[in-house]
Amino acid sequence: EDSPDAKPIVVHGGRIAFRDVDFHYDTERGILHGVSLEVAAGKTVALVGPSGSGKSTIGRLLFRFYDVTGGAIEIDGQDIRDVTQSSLRSQIGMVPQDTVLFNDSILYNIAYGRPEASRAEIEAAARAAQIHDFVERLPDGYETTVGERGLKLSGGEKQRVGIARTLLKDPPILLLDEATSALDTQTERDIQDSLKAMGEGRSVITIAHRLSTVVDADRIVVLERGVVVESGTHAELLERDGRYTAMWSRQASEREEDVEAA
Repeated sequence: EDSPDAKPIVVHGGRIAFRDVDFHYDTERGILHGVSLEVAAGKTVALVGPSGSGKSTIGRLLFRFYDVTGGAIEIDGQDIRDVTQSSLRSQIGMVPQDTVLFNDSILYNIAYGRPEASRAEIEAAARAAQIHDFVERLPDGYETTVGERGLKLSGGEKQRVGIARTLLKDPPILLLDEATSALDTQTERDIQDSLKAMGEGRSVITIAHRLSTVVDADRIVVLERGVVVESGTHAELLERDGRYTAMWSRQASEREEDVEAA
């Protein structure tokens, strides 16, 4: 719930700071233990680590779907517990692994990011997400119904609608939660280009399973069992020859096996 004296958040750069954050869903099992990390305004920080390490929990806490049980989360120096939830969430755009689409038109689904947007603004967002030309070739264009949960679109097309929706919202902070992990390799590369362009000038937290998608991040944070075990650039972490290097080597050998199998 909002605190009685909660005020709208004021975002002037988008610097995100997790300060010694503890969190548990259940008192019997802690999820995050003293996590500290910072995303400088306009920079990209990637969170990597095995399943259950707490990556997605960090995303939920940033939206304040839950309150931290210790420490604090700040945006531009404001504790997110002291601001209204509606104003906080209006400043964050999210592209999840599986974009939720409504059984309505493509126009409606993109406009959901900002319902009052004009048709020109919606089409501009679609162009930026590289889906406008595809939509224009459809018999019903932007009035094409996508089906239940978007079943009439491919995975890549759904993600581009989700990207267009987020671009239309135009938030200063982005959360990319395994945004390309459900896509094939070629589509993933194409979508990554769109996501990279979308992140320009915004503060980005990207949660990733495939390390090859985050090598260009300004900082990579390695989580394990709710603790930050390593942090640095891709090159710095490889040089350290620690957990990240082991993960990178394992995924590289898996990619080679996939190529040989193909």
